[in-house]
Amino acid sequence: MKAKKTTALALLTLGVAFLSGCGARHSDKEVYYLISADSALPYWQTAATGFKAAAAQYHVTARVVGPDGHDPQAEAAELQKAIASKPAGILISVADISVLQPQIDAAVSAGIPVITMDSDAAGSRRLYFIGTNNLEAGQMGGRRVIQKLGGKGNVVFFTLSGQPNLEDRLKGFKDVFQSRPEIKIVDVVDIKGDARTAFDWTQESLPLSGPKKIDAFICLDSASGKTVADAIKRSGGGRLLVAWDVNQDTLDGIKAGVIDSTIAQKPFTMGYLGLKGLDEVFHAPPKQLGKDYSADAFAPYPAFVDTGTSLVDSSNVDLYIASAADHQR
Repeated sequence: MKAKKTTALALLTLGVAFLSGCGARHSDKEVYYLISADSALPYWQTAATGFKAAAAQYHVTARVVGPDGHDPQAEAAELQKAIASKPAGILISVADISVLQPQIDAAVSAGIPVITMDSDAAGSRRLYFIGTNNLEAGQMGGRRVIQKLGGKGNVVFFTLSGQPNLEDRLKGFKDVFQSRPEIKIVDVVDIKGDARTAFDWTQESLPLSGPKKIDAFICLDSASGKTVADAIKRSGGGRLLVAWDVNQDTLDGIKAGVIDSTIAQKPFTMGYLGLKGLDEVFHAPPKQLGKDYSADAFAPYPAFVDTGTSLVDSSNVDLYIASAADHQR
């Protein structure tokens, strides 16, 4: 009888140990950071929601930080603070590669896994990139502009200089426009993180006519679509506007007919997969964290996780409005 009790106690102890071991994979002491490029934008709030959703599933701690406005130096300062806290991993969007790459490399050297999202730092020691194929997204937008303008006209871009994802988008547009020499790029305006610059530039250019008339405005960032739409609306409309991302005001602009279309990305998915990817690296670390796995045919990681894009216009905007409403409930 005593032997049976001893055996039963041993099995119970083993079972408790097994269950404890299973549950011990995750802990709220594991801290993962999402460092955004501009926390004031709805785009980044959506990314944070995805990041936190994955953290809730895994019962780990998610911390979302980033400047309230486009400020690469402030983002670098947030990254430096995150590194000092020695987190389990960092997911970051690169507002300016020249500013942020040294800190990304420093994090990896300190043994902290780093994955980039939305905007990459391809030359850094980050493990891989999660986000949009921005070159293809730009080409998608370029084909839309050609279609709507009938293959000719003057266009202006609004962008943020130094941000790799926006540079890829611009290149995608330019690649497509090469086949249409009658489409002229009048200017590429750096709004420097201030959407009011796009509004002012648009308002000043709208009275132009004849060969100087601007036929299309293209916003490569998430914020300037609404402000450009406001300027066009005040002038009575009549100009093509292609925006970026599916902020509610952008969707409303498409519904109202002021914005022709926008390129939809998946920031929730980027944040969600980003935390899960970091968790996997933290619990099953590679032999060499800082290795360039893009040059390894047996790498445990992809070079790039494409979360996909689509063009939103009047034909499908109601689907995106309904989806946004569902996620707000």
